[in-house]
Amino acid sequence: MRKAPPKLEELIAVARGDAPADTVLRGGQMFDVVTGALIDGDVAIFQGLIAGIGAAYEAREVFDVSGLTLVPGFIDTHLHVESSLLTPFEFDRCVGPRGVTTAICDPHEIANVLGVSGLEYFLSASERLLMDLRVNLSSCVPSTEMETSGARILASDLAPLMNHPQVSGLAEFMNYPGVIHRDPEAMAKLELFRGKHIDGHAPLLSGADLNAYISAGIRTEHEATHASEAREKLQKGMRVLIREGSVSKDLEALAEVLDDFTSAYMCLCTDDRNPLDIAEQGHLDYMIRRLIERGCSARAVYRAASLSGAEAFGLKDRGQISPGKRADIVAVGSLEACDVQHVFAGGVRLCEEAYAARSLVSPVGRASVNAPKVTAEAFRTTGNRVETDVIGIIEGKIITEHLHEDIAIVDGDKRPDVSRDLVKIAVIERHGKNGNIATGFVRGFGLKRGAIASTVCHDHHNIAVVGADYDDMALAANRLSEIEGGFVVVEQGEVLAELALPLAGLMSLGSYETVHEQLIPLRAAAASLDVTLHEPFLQLAFLALPVIPNLKITDRGLVDVNKFEIIG
Repeated sequence: MRKAPPKLEELIAVARGDAPADTVLRGGQMFDVVTGALIDGDVAIFQGLIAGIGAAYEAREVFDVSGLTLVPGFIDTHLHVESSLLTPFEFDRCVGPRGVTTAICDPHEIANVLGVSGLEYFLSASERLLMDLRVNLSSCVPSTEMETSGARILASDLAPLMNHPQVSGLAEFMNYPGVIHRDPEAMAKLELFRGKHIDGHAPLLSGADLNAYISAGIRTEHEATHASEAREKLQKGMRVLIREGSVSKDLEALAEVLDDFTSAYMCLCTDDRNPLDIAEQGHLDYMIRRLIERGCSARAVYRAASLSGAEAFGLKDRGQISPGKRADIVAVGSLEACDVQHVFAGGVRLCEEAYAARSLVSPVGRASVNAPKVTAEAFRTTGNRVETDVIGIIEGKIITEHLHEDIAIVDGDKRPDVSRDLVKIAVIERHGKNGNIATGFVRGFGLKRGAIASTVCHDHHNIAVVGADYDDMALAANRLSEIEGGFVVVEQGEVLAELALPLAGLMSLGSYETVHEQLIPLRAAAASLDVTLHEPFLQLAFLALPVIPNLKITDRGLVDVNKFEIIG
C-alpha cells in the first residue's frame, strides 16, 4: 500500500536519535549484502523507511529479533501472478510471509484474455497490497500471429498506462523474431519505451541475433537455461534472472555462474510457480537455500535476491538495510536455512491483521470461457502419411523437442499409442472468436488412459487438452466451459478431480490455502492416469506457447518455432 514519504526533517531527527522511531528491531544482526558484514545494533523504522542502523534507538514499539539475522526483503524480478492460480491479494498473503516484499509482474496472462482491462485490474490491485507489486506492461498480446487470443494490445493502448506509479516498464518481449527482423508493431512498442526498462525473453538466442535483440534496449533475460548462454548474455550487458518455477527449473544449471562478481548483475525470479510448490518447497526462500547448498556464497545469493533486483529495475529505495531505504526487512534464523521468522514490508509487519485491513478489488473476467461444445470426433487427426511431427516434453524445461514418429492411419485417423507414450493433444479456441480446433501428438506425459484439460494455456489461454481417449477429452474440455475455466481430470466418462478458476479462466476466487488443498487431489488424479510429470498442468500449458523452441501447438496448428511458421 502506497504511503506518502515522511518529511526529511523528521526522518533525519529520528536517524540522529533526536526523536523516537515508530519501531525498533532489537537484538538481531544485520547482514550487509554489499560487504558481507554482520552488523550489530538496532534498526530504527520511521513511517515505512529505515531511519538508522547499528546504533541504540528509542521507539514507540520495540520488536525483539534476538538471535535472528536481518536481510533485505526479497525481490522476485519476473513472475506471472496468474500462474499461482491466485488473485493478487491472495498471492500477497501467500509469498509475503516467505520474505517477498517486492515482485515485478507481467500480467500478460489476463491481458491475453481481457486486454487492457486485465492490466487495469492488476494496477488497481497493486495499489492495495502489503508487498510492492510492480507491473511491467505486457508487450506481446498476443505473443505471435499464430494463435487466437482474447485481445490485442497495441503501443497506443499502452501509452496511457505508462505513467502509472506502479508501472516499471515494458514486459518480456517474447516476439524476438519481431525485434531482430524489425516488425513495425514490435518497433512501435520498443520506441514507446525507449530509454525505459524493457524485459527480455530470448531463449537460445546467440551471436549477432542476440546483439540485435539487446541493441533494442532490452535489459534483462530470464530464459537462459545453461551456463554458457547466461555468460554470453552477461557479457553483452544483459542482467540474467535465475529462474526456478514449477516447470522451468534453471537454478541447477546457472548456479555455477553466480558468484561475488556476477551477483551484481544476476537476480532471482520464479516466473510461473504454483501453490503446491510454494507450500511444499517455498518461493524465493527456496531458491536462496538451494543456491547456498550448491556452493554460492551467502553474500552473492542474498545480493541477487535483493539489491541486484532493485538496481536492475531502477528501484533505488530498496535492496539493502540502510538509512533512507524502504523498511523491507526479513528476519531469518540463519542465512543458510533462510528460515523466515518475521517480515516487514514498507515498515508493516506482515500478519493476518495487516492483510485483513487491505481494501480489495472486485474480480473481473467472469464467464470468459466461450468455447464450442465438442464431441469425440473433434480429436481425430487426419493425414495421408504415417510420418508425424511429435512434441517431445523435456521435464523441467519449457523448451520441447521436435520429434518424428510413424503413426499408422486407421479409418482415416491417427490414434494415440500409449505403448509408445504417444498421446493426443488438442487446443480449442475459447474466446468465442472462431471455434478453431487443432490436434497433434505429444510424448512425455506417460498418460495411459483418460484425459486432462486446462484453460491455463500460455499465452492465449485457449483450452488445452491431452488424452488417450477421445470421449474423455471431450468431457474434460466441455467441463471447463461449465466451471468458467480451470483444470479437469477425466477417466472413463467420470470427472476425477477439478479446480475452478473463474477469474478469466486463470485464477481462483478462493484463498491460497483452499487452492493448495484442491491441487493435491488434482495432482493425485493425474498420477492415477499414470502421468509421470511432477507438474502436468503447467507443463501442458507451455506446450501451446509458440515463442519457445522447438515444436508447439496453438488453435491454428503445430508451430515450428525455429522456422516461426505453422506446419500442420
